[in-house]
Amino acid sequence: MVNTLSHLGIGLLIALAFGFKGKKRNALGFLAILPDLDFIPYILFALISGSVSHETRNQLFYLLGHREFLHSILFILLVTLFIWFKTKDRLFTAAGFAAIFSHIYLDYATSWKMRPFYPFSTETSTLGAIYFFDPLANILPLLPVFVLVIAYMKSRGKWKGKFNDFCAFVTKKRSKLYPALLIVLLVWLAVLPVVKLFFVNYISGAEGAKISYQDTYPSSVGKFISAYSYNSTHYRIMEVSYWSGIERSNYIEKVNVIGAVPDASVYIERTGKLYSTAVPQEIDYPVYSVSEENGSVTVTLSDARDQYVKYWAYFKAVYRFVFEKESEEYIAYASEPGEREKRLEKNWFE
Repeated sequence: MVNTLSHLGIGLLIALAFGFKGKKRNALGFLAILPDLDFIPYILFALISGSVSHETRNQLFYLLGHREFLHSILFILLVTLFIWFKTKDRLFTAAGFAAIFSHIYLDYATSWKMRPFYPFSTETSTLGAIYFFDPLANILPLLPVFVLVIAYMKSRGKWKGKFNDFCAFVTKKRSKLYPALLIVLLVWLAVLPVVKLFFVNYISGAEGAKISYQDTYPSSVGKFISAYSYNSTHYRIMEVSYWSGIERSNYIEKVNVIGAVPDASVYIERTGKLYSTAVPQEIDYPVYSVSEENGSVTVTLSDARDQYVKYWAYFKAVYRFVFEKESEEYIAYASEPGEREKRLEKNWFE
Protein backbone atom coordinates (compact mmCIF):
# COMPACT_ATOMS: atom_id res chain seq x y z
CA MET A 1 0.00 0.00 0.00
CA VAL A 2 1.67 3.19 -1.25
CA ASN A 3 0.26 6.59 -0.22
CA THR A 4 -2.30 8.12 -2.57
CA LEU A 5 -0.10 11.09 -3.50
CA SER A 6 2.64 8.74 -4.70
CA HIS A 7 0.08 6.74 -6.69
CA LEU A 8 -0.93 10.03 -8.31
CA GLY A 9 2.72 10.82 -8.99
CA ILE A 10 3.23 7.50 -10.77
CA GLY A 11 0.25 8.22 -13.01
CA LEU A 12 1.67 11.64 -13.84
CA LEU A 13 5.12 10.13 -14.40
CA ILE A 14 3.62 7.69 -16.90
CA ALA A 15 1.78 10.56 -18.62
CA LEU A 16 4.91 12.71 -18.88
CA ALA A 17 7.03 9.78 -20.05
CA PHE A 18 4.47 9.12 -22.82
CA GLY A 19 4.39 12.83 -23.69
CA PHE A 20 0.80 13.56 -22.64
CA LYS A 21 -0.23 17.03 -21.48
CA GLY A 22 -3.34 18.80 -20.27
CA LYS A 23 -6.53 16.77 -19.88
CA LYS A 24 -4.97 13.47 -20.91
CA ARG A 25 -2.16 13.92 -18.39
CA ASN A 26 -4.68 14.70 -15.67
CA ALA A 27 -6.81 11.72 -16.69
CA LEU A 28 -3.84 9.38 -16.28
CA GLY A 29 -3.17 10.85 -12.85
CA PHE A 30 -6.80 10.15 -11.94
CA LEU A 31 -6.62 6.58 -13.24
CA ALA A 32 -3.60 5.95 -11.01
CA ILE A 33 -5.67 6.76 -7.89
CA LEU A 34 -9.00 5.38 -9.12
CA PRO A 35 -8.82 2.07 -7.18
CA ASP A 36 -8.54 3.96 -3.88
CA LEU A 37 -11.94 5.53 -4.50
CA ASP A 38 -13.34 2.22 -3.27
CA PHE A 39 -14.00 3.97 0.03
CA ILE A 40 -17.14 5.36 -1.66
CA PRO A 41 -18.79 1.97 -2.39
CA TYR A 42 -17.51 0.75 0.99
CA ILE A 43 -19.71 3.37 2.67
CA LEU A 44 -22.69 1.83 0.88
CA PHE A 45 -21.58 -1.63 2.02
CA ALA A 46 -21.37 -0.44 5.63
CA LEU A 47 -24.91 0.93 5.42
CA ILE A 48 -26.59 -2.19 4.03
CA SER A 49 -24.38 -5.08 5.19
CA GLY A 50 -26.34 -5.70 8.38
CA SER A 51 -29.66 -6.24 6.60
CA VAL A 52 -28.73 -8.96 4.10
CA SER A 53 -27.97 -12.67 4.27
CA HIS A 54 -24.51 -14.00 5.09
CA GLU A 55 -23.74 -15.04 1.50
CA THR A 56 -25.01 -11.73 0.11
CA ARG A 57 -22.92 -9.85 2.65
CA ASN A 58 -19.77 -11.69 1.58
CA GLN A 59 -20.43 -11.08 -2.12
CA LEU A 60 -21.12 -7.40 -1.47
CA PHE A 61 -17.85 -7.18 0.44
CA TYR A 62 -15.96 -8.67 -2.51
CA LEU A 63 -17.55 -6.05 -4.77
CA LEU A 64 -17.61 -2.98 -2.53
CA GLY A 65 -14.88 -3.53 0.07
CA HIS A 66 -11.53 -1.76 0.28
CA ARG A 67 -8.82 -3.48 -1.79
CA GLU A 68 -11.41 -5.82 -3.26
CA PHE A 69 -13.01 -5.62 -6.75
CA LEU A 70 -11.52 -2.21 -7.57
CA HIS A 71 -8.12 -3.82 -7.00
CA SER A 72 -8.73 -6.77 -9.33
CA ILE A 73 -7.47 -7.76 -12.77
CA LEU A 74 -11.03 -7.76 -14.11
CA PHE A 75 -11.46 -4.13 -13.03
CA ILE A 76 -8.23 -3.19 -14.85
CA LEU A 77 -9.49 -4.85 -18.03
CA LEU A 78 -12.92 -3.22 -17.83
CA VAL A 79 -11.43 0.25 -17.36
CA THR A 80 -8.93 -0.34 -20.18
CA LEU A 81 -11.73 -1.42 -22.54
CA PHE A 82 -13.74 1.65 -21.57
CA ILE A 83 -10.77 3.91 -22.37
CA TRP A 84 -10.31 2.24 -25.75
CA PHE A 85 -13.98 2.47 -26.78
CA LYS A 86 -14.10 6.07 -25.58
CA THR A 87 -10.91 7.34 -27.24
CA LYS A 88 -9.77 4.81 -29.89
CA ASP A 89 -6.29 6.08 -28.98
CA ARG A 90 -3.88 3.15 -28.69
CA LEU A 91 -1.12 5.08 -26.94
CA PHE A 92 -3.47 6.67 -24.43
CA THR A 93 -5.18 3.31 -23.81
CA ALA A 94 -1.79 1.71 -23.13
CA ALA A 95 -0.86 4.56 -20.79
CA GLY A 96 -4.23 4.26 -19.04
CA PHE A 97 -3.69 0.53 -18.54
CA ALA A 98 -0.20 1.24 -17.16
CA ALA A 99 -1.53 3.90 -14.77
CA ILE A 100 -4.24 1.76 -13.18
CA PHE A 101 -2.11 -1.40 -13.28
CA SER A 102 0.68 0.48 -11.44
CA HIS A 103 -1.69 1.18 -8.55
CA ILE A 104 -2.89 -2.39 -8.19
CA TYR A 105 0.57 -3.88 -8.64
CA LEU A 106 2.05 -1.57 -5.98
CA ASP A 107 -0.68 -2.46 -3.50
CA TYR A 108 -0.24 -6.14 -4.31
CA ALA A 109 3.54 -5.91 -3.93
CA THR A 110 3.42 -4.17 -0.56
CA SER A 111 1.44 -5.37 2.45
CA TRP A 112 -1.90 -7.06 3.03
CA LYS A 113 -3.68 -9.56 0.90
CA MET A 114 -6.00 -8.88 -2.00
CA ARG A 115 -8.32 -10.88 -4.26
CA PRO A 116 -6.86 -9.96 -7.66
CA PHE A 117 -8.63 -12.80 -9.50
CA TYR A 118 -12.15 -12.06 -8.24
CA PRO A 119 -14.79 -13.10 -9.34
CA PHE A 120 -13.02 -16.19 -10.72
CA SER A 121 -11.45 -16.86 -7.32
CA THR A 122 -12.02 -15.48 -3.83
CA GLU A 123 -8.63 -16.68 -2.59
CA THR A 124 -6.43 -13.93 -1.15
CA SER A 125 -2.81 -13.45 -2.13
CA THR A 126 0.02 -10.91 -2.03
CA LEU A 127 3.64 -10.47 -3.04
CA GLY A 128 4.42 -8.60 0.18
CA ALA A 129 7.89 -7.73 -1.10
CA ILE A 130 7.95 -3.94 -0.65
CA TYR A 131 7.55 -2.01 2.59
CA PHE A 132 4.64 0.40 2.25
CA PHE A 133 6.90 3.32 3.27
CA ASP A 134 9.62 2.26 0.83
CA PRO A 135 11.56 5.49 0.11
CA LEU A 136 12.00 4.95 -3.63
CA ALA A 137 8.42 3.84 -4.30
CA ASN A 138 7.00 6.75 -2.28
CA ILE A 139 9.42 9.63 -2.89
CA LEU A 140 10.49 9.26 -6.54
CA PRO A 141 6.88 9.61 -7.84
CA LEU A 142 6.55 12.92 -5.98
CA LEU A 143 8.90 14.63 -8.46
CA PRO A 144 6.30 15.05 -11.25
CA VAL A 145 3.77 16.22 -8.65
CA PHE A 146 6.26 18.84 -7.45
CA VAL A 147 7.01 19.94 -11.03
CA LEU A 148 3.33 20.43 -11.81
CA VAL A 149 2.71 22.28 -8.53
CA ILE A 150 5.52 24.69 -9.40
CA ALA A 151 4.10 25.20 -12.90
CA TYR A 152 0.64 25.84 -11.47
CA MET A 153 1.87 28.33 -8.88
CA LYS A 154 3.90 30.22 -11.48
CA SER A 155 0.88 30.36 -13.79
CA ARG A 156 -1.00 32.01 -10.92
CA GLY A 157 1.67 34.67 -10.61
CA LYS A 158 3.20 33.18 -7.47
CA TRP A 159 6.65 31.78 -6.68
CA LYS A 160 8.20 34.22 -9.16
CA GLY A 161 11.96 33.81 -9.25
CA LYS A 162 11.77 30.56 -7.28
CA PHE A 163 12.94 27.19 -8.61
CA ASN A 164 13.98 28.78 -11.92
CA ASP A 165 17.13 26.69 -12.27
CA PHE A 166 15.24 23.54 -11.35
CA CYS A 167 12.48 24.28 -13.89
CA ALA A 168 15.04 25.04 -16.59
CA PHE A 169 16.79 21.72 -15.93
CA VAL A 170 13.55 19.72 -16.01
CA THR A 171 12.36 21.47 -19.18
CA LYS A 172 15.66 20.82 -20.93
CA LYS A 173 15.92 17.16 -19.88
CA ARG A 174 12.27 16.13 -19.74
CA SER A 175 12.36 13.98 -22.90
CA LYS A 176 14.90 11.72 -21.20
CA LEU A 177 14.29 12.49 -17.51
CA TYR A 178 10.76 11.12 -17.13
CA PRO A 179 11.34 7.88 -19.08
CA ALA A 180 14.55 7.33 -17.09
CA LEU A 181 12.74 7.82 -13.77
CA LEU A 182 9.99 5.47 -14.89
CA ILE A 183 12.53 2.79 -15.86
CA VAL A 184 14.31 3.12 -12.49
CA LEU A 185 11.01 2.69 -10.68
CA LEU A 186 9.98 -0.29 -12.82
CA VAL A 187 13.29 -2.07 -12.27
CA TRP A 188 13.09 -1.48 -8.51
CA LEU A 189 9.53 -2.78 -8.27
CA ALA A 190 10.32 -5.82 -10.43
CA VAL A 191 13.55 -6.79 -8.67
CA LEU A 192 12.37 -6.69 -5.05
CA PRO A 193 9.85 -9.57 -5.33
CA VAL A 194 12.58 -11.74 -6.86
CA VAL A 195 15.05 -10.78 -4.13
CA LYS A 196 12.43 -11.68 -1.53
CA LEU A 197 11.99 -15.10 -3.16
CA PHE A 198 15.69 -15.92 -2.75
CA PHE A 199 15.63 -14.56 0.80
CA VAL A 200 12.60 -16.64 1.85
CA ASN A 201 14.28 -19.73 0.41
CA TYR A 202 17.40 -18.90 2.43
CA ILE A 203 15.40 -18.55 5.66
CA SER A 204 13.58 -21.81 4.88
CA GLY A 205 16.93 -23.55 4.55
CA ALA A 206 18.24 -22.03 7.78
CA GLU A 207 15.12 -23.11 9.67
CA GLY A 208 14.76 -26.49 8.03
CA ALA A 209 11.11 -25.66 7.42
CA LYS A 210 8.95 -24.39 4.58
CA ILE A 211 8.44 -20.65 5.03
CA SER A 212 5.46 -19.14 3.22
CA TYR A 213 6.39 -16.45 0.68
CA GLN A 214 2.96 -14.83 0.97
CA ASP A 215 2.87 -14.87 4.77
CA THR A 216 6.28 -13.18 5.03
CA TYR A 217 5.32 -9.53 5.36
CA PRO A 218 7.56 -6.43 5.13
CA SER A 219 7.71 -4.70 8.53
CA SER A 220 10.23 -2.00 7.54
CA VAL A 221 12.78 -1.41 4.79
CA GLY A 222 14.58 -4.73 4.28
CA LYS A 223 12.84 -6.41 7.23
CA PHE A 224 10.02 -8.95 7.34
CA ILE A 225 7.78 -10.74 9.81
CA SER A 226 7.59 -14.45 9.07
CA ALA A 227 6.01 -17.44 10.75
CA TYR A 228 5.36 -21.12 10.43
CA SER A 229 3.77 -23.94 12.39
CA TYR A 230 6.64 -25.30 14.51
CA ASN A 231 4.70 -28.25 15.92
CA SER A 232 1.18 -29.17 16.99
CA THR A 233 1.20 -26.72 19.91
CA HIS A 234 3.35 -23.73 18.86
CA TYR A 235 4.10 -21.32 16.04
CA ARG A 236 7.57 -19.94 15.46
CA ILE A 237 7.47 -16.20 14.78
CA MET A 238 10.54 -14.46 13.37
CA GLU A 239 11.68 -10.98 12.48
CA VAL A 240 14.17 -11.33 9.62
CA SER A 241 16.20 -8.90 7.54
CA TYR A 242 18.28 -8.95 4.38
CA TRP A 243 21.43 -7.97 6.25
CA SER A 244 21.14 -9.99 9.48
CA GLY A 245 18.98 -13.01 8.69
CA ILE A 246 16.90 -13.95 11.74
CA GLU A 247 17.10 -10.99 14.13
CA ARG A 248 14.66 -12.17 16.78
CA SER A 249 12.18 -14.97 17.21
CA ASN A 250 9.69 -16.45 19.62
CA TYR A 251 7.40 -19.41 20.09
CA ILE A 252 3.69 -18.67 20.43
CA GLU A 253 1.20 -21.15 21.86
CA LYS A 254 -1.64 -22.00 19.52
CA VAL A 255 -4.10 -22.64 22.34
CA ASN A 256 -4.31 -21.19 25.84
CA VAL A 257 -7.01 -22.66 28.09
CA ILE A 258 -7.62 -20.61 31.23
CA GLY A 259 -8.91 -22.76 34.07
CA ALA A 260 -10.89 -25.95 33.58
CA VAL A 261 -12.85 -25.97 30.32
CA PRO A 262 -13.68 -29.63 29.60
CA ASP A 263 -14.97 -29.05 26.06
CA ALA A 264 -12.38 -26.44 25.06
CA SER A 265 -11.46 -28.24 21.84
CA VAL A 266 -15.11 -28.32 20.74
CA TYR A 267 -15.46 -24.55 21.14
CA ILE A 268 -12.12 -23.93 19.44
CA GLU A 269 -13.23 -25.99 16.45
CA ARG A 270 -16.56 -24.17 16.32
CA THR A 271 -14.82 -20.79 16.49
CA GLY A 272 -12.49 -21.75 13.66
CA LYS A 273 -15.37 -22.89 11.47
CA LEU A 274 -17.36 -19.73 12.13
CA TYR A 275 -14.39 -17.48 11.41
CA SER A 276 -13.58 -19.33 8.18
CA THR A 277 -16.93 -18.21 6.72
CA ALA A 278 -16.35 -14.50 7.40
CA VAL A 279 -14.57 -11.76 5.48
CA PRO A 280 -11.99 -10.23 5.21
CA GLN A 281 -9.93 -13.06 6.82
CA GLU A 282 -7.14 -11.04 8.46
CA ILE A 283 -5.82 -13.90 10.61
CA ASP A 284 -3.34 -16.34 9.06
CA TYR A 285 -1.88 -17.96 12.21
CA PRO A 286 -4.80 -18.35 14.63
CA VAL A 287 -4.25 -18.30 18.38
CA TYR A 288 -7.12 -19.31 20.66
CA SER A 289 -7.65 -18.32 24.28
CA VAL A 290 -10.48 -20.20 26.03
CA SER A 291 -12.16 -19.50 29.36
CA GLU A 292 -15.44 -20.38 31.06
CA GLU A 293 -17.56 -18.29 33.41
CA ASN A 294 -21.21 -18.29 34.54
CA GLY A 295 -22.37 -20.94 32.09
CA SER A 296 -20.72 -19.45 29.02
CA VAL A 297 -17.47 -20.20 27.21
CA THR A 298 -15.45 -17.34 25.73
CA VAL A 299 -13.01 -17.99 22.88
CA THR A 300 -10.72 -15.16 21.82
CA LEU A 301 -9.17 -15.47 18.38
CA SER A 302 -6.10 -13.46 17.34
CA ASP A 303 -3.04 -13.75 15.09
CA ALA A 304 0.22 -15.12 16.49
CA ARG A 305 2.16 -12.22 14.94
CA ASP A 306 0.25 -9.39 16.61
CA GLN A 307 2.96 -8.67 19.20
CA TYR A 308 5.50 -8.09 16.42
CA VAL A 309 3.66 -5.22 14.76
CA LYS A 310 2.79 -1.90 16.36
CA TYR A 311 1.04 0.19 13.72
CA TRP A 312 -0.69 -2.33 11.46
CA ALA A 313 -4.37 -3.15 11.66
CA TYR A 314 -3.90 -6.34 9.66
CA PHE A 315 -2.47 -8.57 12.39
CA LYS A 316 -4.15 -6.72 15.23
CA ALA A 317 -7.75 -7.79 14.62
CA VAL A 318 -9.16 -9.73 17.59
CA TYR A 319 -12.40 -11.70 17.55
CA ARG A 320 -14.23 -12.80 20.69
CA PHE A 321 -16.95 -15.44 20.66
CA VAL A 322 -19.15 -15.98 23.71
CA PHE A 323 -20.99 -19.31 23.60
CA GLU A 324 -23.92 -20.12 25.88
CA LYS A 325 -23.45 -23.74 26.96
CA GLU A 326 -27.15 -24.56 27.41
CA SER A 327 -28.65 -22.92 24.31
CA GLU A 328 -25.53 -23.21 22.13
CA GLU A 329 -26.20 -19.66 20.93
CA TYR A 330 -23.28 -17.29 20.56
CA ILE A 331 -22.44 -13.60 20.38
CA ALA A 332 -19.40 -12.42 18.42
CA TYR A 333 -17.33 -9.28 18.90
CA ALA A 334 -14.41 -7.75 17.02
CA SER A 335 -11.85 -5.10 17.88
CA GLU A 336 -8.90 -3.38 16.24
CA PRO A 337 -6.17 -1.11 17.64
CA GLY A 338 -7.51 2.26 18.76
CA GLU A 339 -11.14 1.21 18.36
CA ARG A 340 -13.77 0.03 20.79
CA GLU A 341 -14.89 -3.56 20.61
CA LYS A 342 -18.06 -3.90 18.55
CA ARG A 343 -20.71 -6.56 18.48
CA LEU A 344 -20.99 -8.29 15.11
CA GLU A 345 -24.20 -9.04 13.28
CA LYS A 346 -25.20 -12.68 12.95
CA ASN A 347 -24.79 -12.52 9.18
CA TRP A 348 -21.00 -12.17 9.56
CA PHE A 349 -20.84 -15.94 9.96
CA GLU A 350 -22.56 -18.89 8.36
